[in-house]
Amino acid sequence: MHKRISLSPESTRCSTCMLNSLCLPLGINSNDISKFDEVVSERIRIPKGETLFHQGDRSVAIYGIRSGSIKTQLEDATGQVQVTGFLLPGEVVGIDGFLNTTQLSNAIALEDTEVCVARIDDMDRVAAHVPAVQHQLRRLSSEEIKRSQQLVVALGVLRSEQRLAAFLLNLSQRLAALGYSPSEFVLRMSREEIGNYLGLTLETVSRLFSRFARENLIRIHQREVQLLDLPMLRQLSGVDCG
Repeated sequence: MHKRISLSPESTRCSTCMLNSLCLPLGINSNDISKFDEVVSERIRIPKGETLFHQGDRSVAIYGIRSGSIKTQLEDATGQVQVTGFLLPGEVVGIDGFLNTTQLSNAIALEDTEVCVARIDDMDRVAAHVPAVQHQLRRLSSEEIKRSQQLVVALGVLRSEQRLAAFLLNLSQRLAALGYSPSEFVLRMSREEIGNYLGLTLETVSRLFSRFARENLIRIHQREVQLLDLPMLRQLSGVDCG
C-alpha cells in the first residue's frame, strides 16, 4: 500500500526542491514556480518492488521522482514482459498515460521511492493560465518519445556490446546531471532487467560485463560499477547517448 504524504506549506515544494532545475522549465520565474506548488500537493512513497500504477489504469496524474528509481514495463496477454525504461530522481513517469488517458505500462519501484503527484486536472487548470506549464508538458512528451525511439534503435540496429556501452553511458550522464559521480554508481536494476530492456539474454549481459572488465573499460562488483575508460566506451557505443 502506498503511503500518501500531504504537503503542508512548510514542506518541500517545487519552489524550494533541489530537483526543481530538472523537473521545471529552464528560465521559469518565481511566480510561475508557485503555480507548480498549487499542482503538486501530495507525495507518495512506494516500497521497493511495489507498483505505482498498472498498465490499463486510468491516467489521473503524472509523477515526478523525488528519490529512488522506477522501471516501466509492458506486459502482453501471455504474460511476456518488456522493460521500457529506468527512471531516476528529477525525471517524470506517467507521461505516456497523460498522452493516452490510460497508462500504457506498469511502473514499479526498483528501491524505496518517493514521487510528487501532479494531477492531470490540476495541470490542465494551471496550464490554461501559465504558458510555462504547457511548455513543460510538451518537453516531457518529447522526451518520452525520444526514449521510445532510442529503445527501438537499440533493439533494431546496435550490436549487443554497443547496447550495453550506450546504456552505461546514458546512466552516467543522467546521474551526473543529478550531481552524482558520472563514473561510479550502483545499478538499481538487475542484470536480467538490463538484458530485458536491451533485448539481450542474461547470459549475454553477464558475458559483456565480464568482457568490459577484462578490457579495463569498467570495474564491477555485484551492482557497483566504475567506468574506467569513458572515451573508449563512447567509441564502442557508436551512438549519441544523451
